[in-house]
Amino acid sequence: MFDFALFGSVFITLFVIMDPPGITPIFLALTSGRPVKVQRRMALQATAVAFGVITVFGLCGQQILDYLHVSVPALMVAGGLLLLLVALDLLTGKADEPSQTKEVNAALVPLGMPLLAGPGAIVSVILAVQDADGLGGQVSVWVAILAIHVVLWLVMRYSLLIIRVIKEGGVVLVTRLSGMLLSAIAVQQIANGVEQFIAGRA
Repeated sequence: MFDFALFGSVFITLFVIMDPPGITPIFLALTSGRPVKVQRRMALQATAVAFGVITVFGLCGQQILDYLHVSVPALMVAGGLLLLLVALDLLTGKADEPSQTKEVNAALVPLGMPLLAGPGAIVSVILAVQDADGLGGQVSVWVAILAIHVVLWLVMRYSLLIIRVIKEGGVVLVTRLSGMLLSAIAVQQIANGVEQFIAGRA
């Protein structure tokens, strides 16, 4: 049978970790200056990339980490460093340069991974899949994973309306604010990874 309690638990956990409302200003900052069709395509691509990564790690994540001899704290630190580089670009305005706008597909990195499919979401999915009992439990977990990605796509897809309201000056402000918030997220993720690494060695 479908486990609604498990569905709700997994969905809420991923909602808090992947943070659809919080991704909106970052998505707006990284997609500003692009045509509307491209922005919509990037929203779909970012969601598809995140879902693909989450699916792969949900099916065989622990085996992948064990094979590569990579710990979860190491994954957290690596993701945090990547986010920090992106945050610095947003803060300094480099992400607004035309060459970057045309050449870099932000839907893949950092939107798809590690912003959406980050270490926290990956670990949560691995544990949820491992702990799910029977076919009903597995179905409940995967429906919750699919549902959160639909929510993410809808939030990014319709956040484009905000750009039309705030205009260019507002986008610049959102970009700088996003850079500051993203840098804080990155530093916190690195700190958590280091803390877990030290605790594991103690």
